[in-house]
Amino acid sequence: MTEQAEKLPVIVAGGGIGGVAAALALVRRGFNVKVLEQASQFGEIGAGIQLGPNAFHAFDALGVGDKARSRAVFTDYMVMHDAIDEYEVGRIPTGEAFRKRFGNPYAVIHRVDVHQSLLEGAQESGHVELITSTHIERIEQDENSVTVYDQHGKAHRGIALIGADGVRSVVRQQYVGDPARVTGHVVYRAVVDKKDFPADLRWNAASIWVGPNCHLVHYPLRGGEQYNVVVTFHSRQKEEWGVTDGSPEEVQSYFKDICPKARQLIELPKSWKRWATADREPIAQWTFGRATLLGDAAHPTTQYMAQGACMALEDAVTLGEALRVHDNDIAKAFDLYQRSRVARTARIVLSSREMGRIYHASGVERLIRNDLWKGRTPERFYDAMEWLYGWNVNNCLAAEK
Repeated sequence: MTEQAEKLPVIVAGGGIGGVAAALALVRRGFNVKVLEQASQFGEIGAGIQLGPNAFHAFDALGVGDKARSRAVFTDYMVMHDAIDEYEVGRIPTGEAFRKRFGNPYAVIHRVDVHQSLLEGAQESGHVELITSTHIERIEQDENSVTVYDQHGKAHRGIALIGADGVRSVVRQQYVGDPARVTGHVVYRAVVDKKDFPADLRWNAASIWVGPNCHLVHYPLRGGEQYNVVVTFHSRQKEEWGVTDGSPEEVQSYFKDICPKARQLIELPKSWKRWATADREPIAQWTFGRATLLGDAAHPTTQYMAQGACMALEDAVTLGEALRVHDNDIAKAFDLYQRSRVARTARIVLSSREMGRIYHASGVERLIRNDLWKGRTPERFYDAMEWLYGWNVNNCLAAEK
C-alpha cells in the first residue's frame, strides 16, 4: 500500500447507531474516520429500544458504557401476557441473578439517547469527521482505496468503506442488489408522558401483550418520566416498506378483541409514527474488496427479537477486534469480521420471524404458545438466552478459533 493511501480515512456510509459505533471502533484501532450522513443533522428517529447485556458489553468495548448507563432505565423483569384474557405467559426476572449470569443488565432506553452516547464518544475522540446532507450514489475501488461519490458528484476517498447506511443501503444495493421482504406487519410507535400513562401499567419491565395477528409493548423511558408504546398488527392492505404518520382510527380497528387493560395503551398517544416493516434474506457475503456491510445494511430484521440496534453494536465491536487481531490488515480483518457475524445475525433474522409467529398465534397455536413456558424457572430461561446474551468482546471472534 502506498504511503498516501495509508493516510486516508475509513469512510462510513450512514450516521445512525451502527455507523457511529463503527466509527468509534475504528478510532480505537488508530484510524481517522469520515462519516457521511444523508440527513441534514446527526440524530435518530423512533422511540424506545431494549438493550440486552450484549449491548452493554459492546458499549463498554467502545468506551461509552458510562454514558449509555446514565441514560438507560434498568428493568426488574420481562413479562408476556395474553392480550385476550390477561394470562401471564412468562416472566423473566432481570435483577441481580440475571446480571450475575450475563455480566450486565437488561435495560430500556430512547433511541436518541443511544445515538447521543455514541456521538459524544465520536466527537470527543477528535478523529471522526461528521458530514451531513450527503447521500452516496456509487462506489468505485482500486487496489489501495475506495472512492464514494455523493449526490453532488463530489468524491470522498478512503482506505476502506463501511456500509452502515441502513435498511435501504446504497452500498448493499450496488454489491448485492437483493430485494426487501415486506412482511405485511405494521408497527405504530409513540412516547407517552408518565402523567398520561395508566397507573396500573406503570411496571418497571419490558412488557408485551400478545394477541391474534397483533401485539402491544410498553416500558418506561428516561427515568420513568415517559413510557414507550408500540403496537403491531398484520395489515389488511398491501404494504410498501416505509415510515408515515399513523391514524388512531386505524390502530383501533385492529385491536377490537383484546382485554380492557391492554386496550388502554392504544387510546393514549396523541400522535403515532407508522412503520411498514421488512427484512431481507440472510446473505453469506458482506465484504466486497475494501467495502463491507454493517448493521441493518448487512442484516435487516424485524423487531420481534428486540436486537436490531444490539446487533449493529456487536458488529462494530467485532469489526474492531478483527482489525486488532490482524494488525489493521483490511482484507484479513474484513474476512474475519464477516465469518464471525454472518451465522449469528442470520439466526437473529430467522428467529425474529419465528418469534413474530409465536406472538401472533391464534386458535390452538395460541393455546400452545400460552403453555410453552409454564413452570419454567429463571435459570432455565437464562440457559435458553445464553447464546444471545452471552456475547462479549472476548468471544466475538469465535469463528477464528
